[in-house]
Amino acid sequence: MARVLVVGVYLADRPTWVTDIVSALSAATQHSGTQRWIALWQGTIGACLTPNTVLSVRGPLPKFELLNRVLKDVDAFDWVIIADDDVVIGQTWLDSYLDLVGRFDFALSQPARTRDSFTDHPIVAQAQGLLARRTRFVEIGPVFCIRRDAVPLLLPFEKDVGMGWGLDYVWPVRLEEADMRLGIVDAAPVAHSLRKQVQFYEYAKANQPMMRLLTRVPRLTRSEACQVLEADPDA
Repeated sequence: MARVLVVGVYLADRPTWVTDIVSALSAATQHSGTQRWIALWQGTIGACLTPNTVLSVRGPLPKFELLNRVLKDVDAFDWVIIADDDVVIGQTWLDSYLDLVGRFDFALSQPARTRDSFTDHPIVAQAQGLLARRTRFVEIGPVFCIRRDAVPLLLPFEKDVGMGWGLDYVWPVRLEEADMRLGIVDAAPVAHSLRKQVQFYEYAKANQPMMRLLTRVPRLTRSEACQVLEADPDA
């Protein structure tokens, strides 16, 4: 039974699906899960925090800096899943997802997004008739998964990356140098439909750390990253 750490940030003073997500992830029967959620709020904090809340902070604060605070012992887990609070996850999702990730040997992966989801990158939209695709791109959210042997290459997250933009162009360089595979799992998608991207933070403030990051570390261009290398059909 694999040990899975789920870490996420939720907006405690905005509509959130964190309670449903916690419940769905807790329903896994084939894996041992630990969940750590960070409550972020600016106005009046919600009346009910999820019992899995390990940190409550008043923001705005950079998401990936917050995540680093609760990822100190990641080497004790087989899988690390980073999740946002605005996705729909089925009750059997975690078992199905990790089964497919293991089958296709993905060190870094993400579930595809359902076709009714908000997306910025077309490559992450669910491809009908496929189980999974090996790609050079795994987006920084709303959900992504890191295998234990890839953790030293990706964690802790780079400093001064704010919302994490641009990390998804850096990660494939590091993993490919280590001969590790990245991919998108189409047969276990999530719906990202509660909030549009850049709804509760400013585009310019999120973009500036990305530009600094991409000038100081090796990375792919967008066109280099958004490629499907292999596609595995659902037989």
